Amino acid sequence: MHNEVTMRDYIARVREEGGAIEISEPVSTVHDAPRRSAQTDRMLLFDDLGQGWRGVMNLVSDRASIARALDLPPDRVLPTLADARFDGRVGTDGPISTICVDLDRIPVMKHYPLDAGRYITAGIVYSRYGGVENASVHRMLVEGKDRLVARIVEGRHTFNLHRQACEAGDTLPVAIAIGVHPAVMLAACTRVPEGRELSYAAELLGGEIGVRECSNGVLVPDAEVVLEGEMGAETADEGPFVDITGTYDPVRVQPVIRLSGMAIRQDPIYHGILPGGAEHKVLMGAPYEPKIFRAVAGVTTVRNVHLSPGGCGYLHAVVQVKKATNGDGKNACMAAFAAHTSLKHVVVVDEDIDPCNPEEVEYAIATRVRGDTDLLVVVGARGSSLDPSRMADGTNVKIGVDATIDLGREEEFIRARWDDAA
Repeated sequence: MHNEVTMRDYIARVREEGGAIEISEPVSTVHDAPRRSAQTDRMLLFDDLGQGWRGVMNLVSDRASIARALDLPPDRVLPTLADARFDGRVGTDGPISTICVDLDRIPVMKHYPLDAGRYITAGIVYSRYGGVENASVHRMLVEGKDRLVARIVEGRHTFNLHRQACEAGDTLPVAIAIGVHPAVMLAACTRVPEGRELSYAAELLGGEIGVRECSNGVLVPDAEVVLEGEMGAETADEGPFVDITGTYDPVRVQPVIRLSGMAIRQDPIYHGILPGGAEHKVLMGAPYEPKIFRAVAGVTTVRNVHLSPGGCGYLHAVVQVKKATNGDGKNACMAAFAAHTSLKHVVVVDEDIDPCNPEEVEYAIATRVRGDTDLLVVVGARGSSLDPSRMADGTNVKIGVDATIDLGREEEFIRARWDDAA
């Protein structure tokens, strides 16, 4: 047997540290559990979601919980992720046994009143075609006991594998894992070299991970639930659904996943992610922070990168640098935009400003920015499809803010502190 670090291991650690809120009374999966998760950033453990299921939400909801999941000091998370080699060892522990599929047996949640229905939000879709493997997280609308409609973003790896399979007259084999260790989820949310999501998960877990093989050849890690099936040419309407901005995404025609079997752990725990909630924002932003860190490191000395909750964990970045020249602030802005094309606004700050503290960032903008010299405006750039202010063609306006002190003027910006006294 290979290394199997599970979601249950992580939950047990958080409970021991007093970081979880446990709810003993029965909780409905229609609006009630999602509403409760919106009221706190702490992990929620539900003892009774019905039909013998327990549940968890807010599994990771801030930087501290990501550090805990990776067993790293908080200040080492970003440098460690930025230095990733994607070279962990993946070992196969044999086949996985499945039973007849019935999605009605799983406490899939309906999160908001205008959602199209019940949505799986913490499902990692593992797929395999032409010898190439992929893993990514997709929202999936339940449309029957064995049928899901998945939002597959155009141009992403799952989309490309699915298109290749359909063009060859085939279907794309998939397996959906729900209830995995946070490091496995983080790896699936990260843009990695082709086919290296499981290797990356293994690296984050200490170097090794064990997987099992589904009957369709797809490999999956330890999970509370595994759904096995295929994605072919069939499509259906998907949406409306609330996404990262807290607004409703439009209805789209998307691929259907037909399921053929499922495996459920004894005394199962269902993992749900609240759309637009703290966990959603962390998992959207955390994988891009190291990518921006590496890009900015190519133009100046970078200290920290933060994708802020107020920017939906995705659209706003604050980059902390140590300048060598007065052009470094704007170069850092351009590097950040290039690294994460969905970014809309970037603020670059000095080492004395905490990029995770919005009051500190606002102070830097208030005291160190001149509108005629310190703004970088990019018109007609590709933006995020999730931003409701986007143009019809998907473009938007990006703004970089150089909130750093001009070199040579540092003495004019010294901030009074009590510890300055000799």
